[in-house]
Amino acid sequence: MLFRQLFDPATSTWTYLLADTDAREAVLIDPVREQAERDATILEELGLRLVSTLETHVHADHVTGAWVLKQKLGSAIAYPATSGVNGADRLLDEGDVVRFGRYALEVRLTPGHTDGCATYVLDDQTKAFTGDALLIHGSGRTDFQQGDARRLYRSVRDQIFSLPDETELYPGHDYKGRTVTTVAEEKRFNPRLGMGNTEDQFVAIMAKLDLAYPRFIDRALPANLNLGREAGDVDVQPAERDLFATLPRSPSGVLHAPPAWVAENCGRFRLVDVRETYEWNGDLGHIEGAELVPLGTLGQEAAKWDPAAPVVLVCRSSGRSDRAAHALERAGFTRVASMVGGMLAWRREDRREACL
Repeated sequence: MLFRQLFDPATSTWTYLLADTDAREAVLIDPVREQAERDATILEELGLRLVSTLETHVHADHVTGAWVLKQKLGSAIAYPATSGVNGADRLLDEGDVVRFGRYALEVRLTPGHTDGCATYVLDDQTKAFTGDALLIHGSGRTDFQQGDARRLYRSVRDQIFSLPDETELYPGHDYKGRTVTTVAEEKRFNPRLGMGNTEDQFVAIMAKLDLAYPRFIDRALPANLNLGREAGDVDVQPAERDLFATLPRSPSGVLHAPPAWVAENCGRFRLVDVRETYEWNGDLGHIEGAELVPLGTLGQEAAKWDPAAPVVLVCRSSGRSDRAAHALERAGFTRVASMVGGMLAWRREDRREACL
């Protein structure tokens, strides 16, 4: 798994990039609007497709980059179901799973800093992303935005401190240059939530904090309740967005379309199966709506097609479809992709969709 920790110095916000480098699928946790161009460039350079942005809560200290990234890359926007946002593509509840390639993040609701806080736990429990619920040797404030010290105490104890002691914890912010902590370290050294403090002691500690009014809240809160969309922002319609711009390139330079992407976008491109007839009729079968054009006849048939029209190529495991994509690009086709993993991946994911 690829993992990157990205920083916004203006707001001391951590953004986390996680990706399956084989499937070329990625997620971003807590992106920052002013850093959206940086994040998009990193994804492009690494050849990754952004599946989704995930928010740990409705932020009061920065505007999320979720809406901007959706416009640029077509990524889905996911928020905790209790956050109160408008128009998210997915609302996440306790126990839900967000998949990217063969990896997944488990959703654990951790309210207290706000009503809509969530912690995302990697499926092997080696990493958890705690947002503002638990900071390194600290915690999020509880004096505004539905804050509740008792709920926060219970959330951290039940949902985060219940993870293995060696689980690495990655917070939404750090103001002292620290990057990571562990469950064991926070249980032992966190002066608010660790060190054997009781719930009443934590409530008393939080009540005595004299914190300044968040300097970005008047801009950030209304924008983040609207997915990071601000005044003057205009949605790019899906038909206007370059469908293939969201796809990563393989090391050999071919655009790679994951089976899930092919299923999601069926009907928006020509789907061409370059296997032989006996394979088309064999055990793996074929995708309904695809057309059979064996690799040896592809050049002759493609000469009849519009080179500006989008084409996705399929074979058994993507070796031949990669070669076919190269051949079509050399012939002047401008929007060509190969379905990564081929029919083996399609059947492995138990897909039954027709591509019509």
